[in-house]
Amino acid sequence: MKTEIILADNENSFIIKNMYPLYLHDLAGIHGTLPNRYGIFEEGDVKTLQEQYDIQQAWFEHPEELFAYIIMADGLPAGFCMIGSGRYVPEDVDFCIYETFILNPFRRRGIASNAVKEILNRHHGRWMLFTQAGDKNEGALRFWQKNMESCTGGHFTLMDRMIDSMPKKVFLFTN
Repeated sequence: MKTEIILADNENSFIIKNMYPLYLHDLAGIHGTLPNRYGIFEEGDVKTLQEQYDIQQAWFEHPEELFAYIIMADGLPAGFCMIGSGRYVPEDVDFCIYETFILNPFRRRGIASNAVKEILNRHHGRWMLFTQAGDKNEGALRFWQKNMESCTGGHFTLMDRMIDSMPKKVFLFTN
């Protein structure tokens, strides 16, 4: 499948917002979280998907520091990848991959790997990415280990760290 990444903006941000609840549903299976009392996988008193969309709007209001990419496969939205920089990352890194998601019909086809490579080619510097530690997230950990080997020639650091009170596997590298 032909993979393409598109930097989202206010005109097409709804594509990521449409996929975001599915992403949170997937994470619930890893984290063991439950929906709130309104059926939304979001903390607090978020009652509707529209309210959840509003929370995501920050990703599209700071295009110089936040990069929300739509991942396309053969012209269809297949997922997204959210990159932070500047004030949105720790001091010792230039970029952070915060969220990456591929819809089920597009998984295990090389789409995410192609998208990650293209994104890394667009942004150069010191990087951090993290994923949930633990048995329930072995697929994502294998994905990131394989892609970090490929993208960095094996020059990355992998460590355990607590982030937002959850155990994470953290990858650090420079490209």
